[in-house]
Amino acid sequence: MAGKRFLLFHHCQSCFRREGAGRQWQKFSSTLRFLILVLLTIVLCITTLPALAKLAQSNLSPVAVSTKLSTSALQQGKALYDAGRFTEAVKVLQQAAEAYQQQGDTNKLAATLSNLSLAYQQLGAWKEAEVAIAQSLNILGYQKIENRTQNDTSTRAEQKNLPNPQILAQTLDIKGRLQLTIGQPEEALKTWQHSADIYTKLSDRNGVVRSQINQAQALLSSGFYRRAETTLSVLNQILQSQPDSLEKLITLRSLGDVFQLVGNLPKSRIYLLQSLEIAKRLKSPDHIAASLFSLGNNARAQDQIQQAINYYQQTVKESTSLIVKVQAQLSYLSLLIEEGQSKAALSLLPKIQSELEQLPLSRTSIYARINFAQSLAKLGNQEDKETRRGGDTGNIFDNVSASSAAQLLAQAVQQARSLDDKRAEAYALGSLGSLYEQTGQWQAAQNLTQQALLLAQASNASEIAYRWQWQLGRLLKAQGDSEGAIAAYEIAVETLQSLRSDLAAVNQDLRFNFRDSVEPVYRQTVQLLLQEQQKQPDEKTLEKARQIIEALQLAELDNFFRQACLQGQRVLLDQIVDKENSTAAILYPIILPEEIQVIVKIPKQPLQHHRIKISQAEVEKTVVELRQNLINPAALKAVRLQSQQVYNWLIKPIESKLSASGVNTLVFIPDGVLRNLPMSVLYDGRQYLVEKYAVALSVGLQLLDPKPLQPQQLKALTAGLTQPPPGYSNFAPLPAIKTEIEMINETGISTTDLLDRQFTSQALENKVNATSFNVVHLATHGQFSSRVEQTFILAADGPINVTEFDNILRRRDETTSTPVQLLVLSACQTAAGDKRAALGLAGAAVRAGARSTVASLWQIDDESTAQFIGAFYRELKNVGITKVEALRRAQLQLLQHPNYNAPGFWSAYVLIGNWL
Repeated sequence: MAGKRFLLFHHCQSCFRREGAGRQWQKFSSTLRFLILVLLTIVLCITTLPALAKLAQSNLSPVAVSTKLSTSALQQGKALYDAGRFTEAVKVLQQAAEAYQQQGDTNKLAATLSNLSLAYQQLGAWKEAEVAIAQSLNILGYQKIENRTQNDTSTRAEQKNLPNPQILAQTLDIKGRLQLTIGQPEEALKTWQHSADIYTKLSDRNGVVRSQINQAQALLSSGFYRRAETTLSVLNQILQSQPDSLEKLITLRSLGDVFQLVGNLPKSRIYLLQSLEIAKRLKSPDHIAASLFSLGNNARAQDQIQQAINYYQQTVKESTSLIVKVQAQLSYLSLLIEEGQSKAALSLLPKIQSELEQLPLSRTSIYARINFAQSLAKLGNQEDKETRRGGDTGNIFDNVSASSAAQLLAQAVQQARSLDDKRAEAYALGSLGSLYEQTGQWQAAQNLTQQALLLAQASNASEIAYRWQWQLGRLLKAQGDSEGAIAAYEIAVETLQSLRSDLAAVNQDLRFNFRDSVEPVYRQTVQLLLQEQQKQPDEKTLEKARQIIEALQLAELDNFFRQACLQGQRVLLDQIVDKENSTAAILYPIILPEEIQVIVKIPKQPLQHHRIKISQAEVEKTVVELRQNLINPAALKAVRLQSQQVYNWLIKPIESKLSASGVNTLVFIPDGVLRNLPMSVLYDGRQYLVEKYAVALSVGLQLLDPKPLQPQQLKALTAGLTQPPPGYSNFAPLPAIKTEIEMINETGISTTDLLDRQFTSQALENKVNATSFNVVHLATHGQFSSRVEQTFILAADGPINVTEFDNILRRRDETTSTPVQLLVLSACQTAAGDKRAALGLAGAAVRAGARSTVASLWQIDDESTAQFIGAFYRELKNVGITKVEALRRAQLQLLQHPNYNAPGFWSAYVLIGNWL
């Protein structure tokens, strides 16, 4: 980029963990899809990075004309760097450094070395980059200055007299970039905090802003998304009243990218549009292109395909950089392939191929080549399938073949080796191995995968390594080495566990991330563990299997909220049922491609296990149809038939053991589509499960503070909304909510009420923080979805998103020692057509901090809801009655009611968490 300031590409490596854009739903290869999107993100990072820096310059008078190199050497190196000619930039800067060293010009030498480090970083030469930046800081006396700063009592004038503090601050910016790139975000944060201190003492406002933007990137890389959001929001407030500037522009674009990362796509779009407007006023084509690129990915994440295409096309039109044009076209290409628009995709290939060949050798161009190869392979596979189905597209696969993709990847490998870029080489080799996997060339694929894995591990790139560990497991399994495959899969799971706080970072799109690049690792591992045994799996294997699936479910919740959940001291469920609640059994169904595996814990007995041979597709079809029939009172026959099928899968093989054990409560940890189904409705041919057992759900194998609720201590905060707020007329009025709240009051429970216009988000927060209670009852419309931005409850002033609700209750936890024992979400529902909608319910339950959550999976009759809620609280007041038994008794009252005995009325409510 031209000009004195330029983007410092400091977090493109962290993007491997944190970012991604796009949706690849089709099942060509999860590995290829993952890499396409990761590489798209990497090149997006290079284009749109929010961190700013100045090229380190000495600001001294020119050296003598007789010297071999003049002060223009730094500018020449910068020009080569901006042009992406990093190898040439290194040579020029090395020559400049030698000349300045001979001249004894320490300041120019320090500046040149720091810029040399920056160029090395772009080539992936991390050791050389570290050496260069260390030499620069040593020349600048960084250690001495750092020690002095720690006990600094100097005045601003004294600080300014230190050797070139401006160069030192700029050099620290580059050091922080290197630290973040090689996976040291905490150290990068400290480095940028130090550079910000120096800029502050120099009264360099722009420098301070740049350092704070950098700090936000370090926070993002560490998984502290909310802190990053806070930092950028403060910066935005500071810059809002100031004239347009690059700092202001990039802060806004950074905020847009952060809000997209945490799932607030509408707010993300607002900030991105603001950044675009400033870029236009500043007449900066490259920044216009960067904002357009981010807007394209925002539109893509919201399934606004045509808008995304338009933004990508505008990016190509606006950008003055060839690499940015290529990147936008690659994003456009992958979107067309994803949407099945093969002919339009084919028309892009010649132009992209031609422009790729014009790019100078750099990490950026290598990633672009890998990206293009992945798209070629997928496009060729799509066209080949069309040909085999007898389509009229012709045998285009000859033109878009695996061999073409393989050739591109082989070139990428050689280019990465020429730059000694181990990370890029690992991607290229692993991608090539994945391609060979698709064509059944097992040994060649294995050799390439092992090479890629060694390079990824040597680079401490766990987010890459798990992909190749998984790939190696698949290859070993395909060659009949079950033992080796299990070992490889288990290592992949361990690597994913080490990345738990970064899993949201692998890709921004929840559906893509878990369906294609995380979930299969866990499920295939369990499948190998349980299927490869010729006899009944032992208890150790069963325990390992359910822990692996639990790890997947927790990772889903982490990804849902973009930060780690389930913190705090927790107790194992097995310990609870063995020692404290011996009348409860735990069932852990696991859905695999060709069967359901069910692991059962009966009190004081070893783990038990049974399997049902049935395809995942059939399971999902049955459960989805049952879920739809439940809300139709006329479909009773279909409900019983389908719910009996599910009963036969999960319960029938162990019903005699459950009966003999004296169990009266069943705790399910449901998997996949089963999470959308109320287990109380399962039917044995004569009775529903709720008629024999109290039924609870858990999101994992542990509970937080598993203590019973004390009836005499019940205090409730109740809030209800009988009329939807303006703009939400698609939600029906709920007049019986007044009756519902009155019935709670009639039980004798002490309540604090917020009704209709009193029930605003701010009023709720005020009451939450000011009132002592252990029950929160919200009687209002709400929706649970697999996407955080679509999970909310309605207040009088509009929707309260699940993350905002989380923040409200989290602030309460900071001011009171009384936890929320019970959260009731009345009149809510799971999003229609969303097979994973209950993820939003689980997320709301977990992050609310409540020990137990009662919620409806679908909205039921207003009057029956009031009756159900009244019965539930009356039972809850009885001494010795658990929360889940109170729920069961309230359900039975509706079941026995002549108007509400259809399952759709009484089965909608589920209890998640502590059932005691």
